[in-house]
Formats: sequence, C-alpha cells, structure tokens
Amino acid sequence: MYDLLIKNGQVVTPDLVQDANIAVKDGKIAAILAKGDEPEAAKVIDAAGKQVFPGAIDTHAHLNDPGYEWREDYEHGTAAAVVGGYTTIIDMPLQNEPALTTPEIFDAKLAKVQPNAYSDFAFWGGLVPGNLDQLKGLDERGVIAFKSFLGPVSPDYSPLTYGQAYQAMKIIKEFGGMAGFHCEDFAMIKEGEKAQKEAGNLTWRGFLDSRTPASEIVATETVVEIAKELECRAHICHVSHPAAAEKVYEAQCEGYQVSAETCGHYLSFTEDDVLENGPLFKCAPPLRTKADVEGMWMCVEAGVFAGLASDHSPCTYDEKFNEILGQKIENVFDVWGGISGIQSCVQAIYSEGVFKRGVDPRVLANSWAKLPAEAFHIYGKKGDIKVGFDADIVIIDPEREWEITADSLYYVNKISAFVGMKGKGLPVATFVRGELMAEDGKLVGQKGTGELVKRLF
Repeated sequence: MYDLLIKNGQVVTPDLVQDANIAVKDGKIAAILAKGDEPEAAKVIDAAGKQVFPGAIDTHAHLNDPGYEWREDYEHGTAAAVVGGYTTIIDMPLQNEPALTTPEIFDAKLAKVQPNAYSDFAFWGGLVPGNLDQLKGLDERGVIAFKSFLGPVSPDYSPLTYGQAYQAMKIIKEFGGMAGFHCEDFAMIKEGEKAQKEAGNLTWRGFLDSRTPASEIVATETVVEIAKELECRAHICHVSHPAAAEKVYEAQCEGYQVSAETCGHYLSFTEDDVLENGPLFKCAPPLRTKADVEGMWMCVEAGVFAGLASDHSPCTYDEKFNEILGQKIENVFDVWGGISGIQSCVQAIYSEGVFKRGVDPRVLANSWAKLPAEAFHIYGKKGDIKVGFDADIVIIDPEREWEITADSLYYVNKISAFVGMKGKGLPVATFVRGELMAEDGKLVGQKGTGELVKRLF
C-alpha cells in the first residue's frame, strides 16, 4: 500500500503536461500512473481540476536566524514558504549573527534551525574577504554554494573586490563548488548615491537613478568573464534587468556553468510602484521599467533562470518607516532595502505568467524546480516529478482568484509589497517529501519536518 495518492490532477513537469496519478511511498515518488489507476493508499488527495507541479525551490531567502529573529526566524519563514508553494529554501548567510562564514558556525546554525523548519532547506555559505581559508571546510560541512557582494552591503558582511572574487573562485573551483554574487558595481553605486545626495535629490527617483542597470550589467559581465576563464560554477543572484540576463545567457550558450535567478517582484512590479508607494517597494537591485519586466518574462520563457526566487528580506515596520537599529531614517537612502515575499512569489509568478501572459506552465516547472535543482547539484533528489525523487509537490488551482492580505501572512512582521496584490491561480496544497504541510492557505504540517539538503556531487 502507498502512503499517498494524488489523483485526477493535471501533472505539470518541465517536459510535459499529462493527466496522471502520483503514488508516494516513504517520502519518494514511487509511481506515476495513468488516470483511473488508483491503487490503495493511506491518504488520497483528489486534485481534479487542478495542476500538480514539482515543489518550487527558493534559491534566495534571508531567514535571519540566528541573530535577528525579530525580523524573521525559521519557524515563521519556512511556514510561509510551504503555504506559498516553496518546498525547499536556500538560506543566505547574512542578516545572521554570526554570519555563516566558518564550519563551526554552520554546526551551530543547523542545530538551532532544523527543529523549527517546515520546509526542507539548504545553506549558502558566506564569502567575505577574511574567510577564503574556510571555504573548503564549509563545503565539506554541506553548504550548497557561497554568497558574496560586489556592491555595498551591511557593515558586518563586507563585499569582495573583483580581485578577491577571482582568488575566491580559484579556491571554489578546486572542490567543484559554486560562487554566487550580488551583482552591482560598488564604485558606480557609491558615486551614484553621492551625486544624488549632493544634488539634493533625496527622492525615490534619486534612489532609482543611483542604482542604474549599468551597475548591474558591469558587475554581471565581470563575474561571467572570471567564471569563464577559471571554469568555475557561478550564479548571479536576483537579476533585475534583461540586459544582465543576456550576459548570462550568452555564457550558457557557450557551454559555461553560469546560472542566474530572478525574483517574483522583478516579474510583478515596476519602478512606478517605488515612485508611487516608496519604502515597501525598495530593494536592490531596484525595480525596473514596465518594458524591462516584459523583457524579464522573455528570459524566463527562454530558460535563462535557474530559480524564481523570493529574495525574502524581512524587516520591521520601523525599519521601513522610522529607524534601523536606533538610527533615524533621514531620507530614502536610509530605508531598509528588501521585500518580504517568500509566501507570495509562487502565486504571483503563476498569475503574472500563466494567467496574464499565457506562459506555458511547463516553463514555470522548469524555472522554479528543475533548473535550480540542476544548478545547485540537487537534481535527482529535488526538482521534478519522477520516480525516485523526493515527493515535493505543490498543487495549484488555476481558477482560484486571490488577494494577498497582511493577516494571511505567516511572517514575524506582516508587512510586504505584495499585500493588496490580486491575481488568479493559487497554491492549495504543498507536500514536502510526501507530508502535507499546507492546505488552502493554512499551515497543517509539523514543525521539524524540514531537513538539510546537501549537494549530491
């Protein structure tokens, strides 16, 4: 007897859409059966009229645990993830205290967060100027990739110069790891901010003009060229502009192992939202033009992105509107930069893509599951609906209309740019390794179900 049978659904994988039943045993997909073939199972889910996707992988989340749990913690962040349709999250090493930069910190973080996790999770390791000698040890512990900044970042997590990035990637190449980068050019941003402040342009237009697409494109192209020369795996985080995505696509066409992700907000919102609504829509890189959003969707359909991520970057209300760590917010440049979206991105992406633009749902299965699993070397365990894979599944009702409300969010701080957004196509059930974790927008699974995911090779 099987543990779970999901029947009568339209199963969507990167390769095809088919009417089929899915049988699960011991947390794995045990069989994909013809519609009507209904073996005995302990639990049966009728997915008639719904689409059954591989669970989405959030390649970029900041859960702030340990250290800043008053912004977000694993209990709330992973609960929100499964309610939203992400079954695996890859957690960033910063906005943690301490940042995940040594093997010993890895051990302490794992011990703290695993008992509270609802989704499966993996760790990005820190990549900062002072820890290049720790990278191999972190890889041996199980970090899935290494994260660095090329642009300005918080004082306790220093960016790399291009020269330091080159030396780090030489080390990472030796053990087959992957380096990920926040690609905005440090000097261009600093000079841009200086110019806007000196001109007295302390407006949201001034903020947007201080972080131009050119700063993202320059940094992306530099990382791509280093990766090509060293033949090191590289990942470009939260791409916001199609011209930056094009640099990645060109390297991919040449056969290099360069991947990239984009985020739900770059596929849903525009710079007009920043100009009209301000703080809640501030992020880095910033939101771009309507034309850029359409260009980003073309990149999604072309299969450029290995991850449709949230870049969940939570904060308190005060950090958006009043003060950050006791420092009063004087102007737009002081406002916390980040959007909370781990619960909302899957439904927003589905609505903006499949419902509004007619995107083939197989494109989303590919971009939010298979391609990230391949890029982070966990495909075979995660990323698809195939026999032997973990039974990570999200069922979406394509006809369900929705509006995101603050009360529906599972975050520690129930604020988000996505509040008030309306759309069509909603995750109505999420399974992590065959365990029902969320149903109809409510958390139903057990805390501690989530497990650490390491790369397979």
